Amino acid sequence: MNYSNVITGIFISRPNRFIAHVRILADNKKEKMVICHVKNTGRCRELLIPGVEVILTFHPEASVLGRKTDYSLIGVWKERDKDRLLINMDSQAPNQVAFEWLSSNSTKLLKPQQFLSLSKIRREVSYDQSRFDLAFQIVSKNQEGALAAIPAFMEVKGVTLEEQNVAMFPDAPTIRGVKHIMELIRARKEGYETYLLFVIQMKGMVSFTPNQITHPEFGTALKAAKEAGVHILAYDCTVTKDSLSIDQPVPVSLT
Repeated sequence: MNYSNVITGIFISRPNRFIAHVRILADNKKEKMVICHVKNTGRCRELLIPGVEVILTFHPEASVLGRKTDYSLIGVWKERDKDRLLINMDSQAPNQVAFEWLSSNSTKLLKPQQFLSLSKIRREVSYDQSRFDLAFQIVSKNQEGALAAIPAFMEVKGVTLEEQNVAMFPDAPTIRGVKHIMELIRARKEGYETYLLFVIQMKGMVSFTPNQITHPEFGTALKAAKEAGVHILAYDCTVTKDSLSIDQPVPVSLT
């Protein structure tokens, strides 16, 4: 996915989950303070530190659309000991890039070998009392060699937390996340193929693991999902100031 009207700024403060104060250079080359919509309601305390460089999108149509702010905060440069890491922190982006990825590179997902292709990819699909991010059909061959269509669901989680090149989720307790996992398990028992995709919104990670310290129940649920046959996937992303795309698989560790 691509962003338009991208600029950089310096993060100053975050009065609440939804807005941030950022210093940018105005058209007259003088600095000014702007209020931005933060496109991530997570804590992000390790990212949004006063003085870090952030990525914004400018919305010239804001007043027409009734937006309260002219800017959205979509990314941040995380300062580390020896380098800095560009992280996309737009919580709406993982679903979009997952849809794009499935639509163009679906063969990377398919396991086992008899899965041939995907079709009828849809977004925001209801299942009983829940709604999964993506649904599709897997075209496969049965034991007789005939083609069959297997229904499948995918839940997508965006990952912005990392420590020493290990990506982790969640960054805060998520009862909703545990519920989604349990629904995937139930759907798997009813004959659906089910996937949980962690979209790591950065590069350079050596592995992905559930954040056992912050929410051990999520890690327990994730192990149960794997045992039930839910496919647990983690992929990193190619991140630029104005784009995000799923790139390479990252090893998943549930221990």
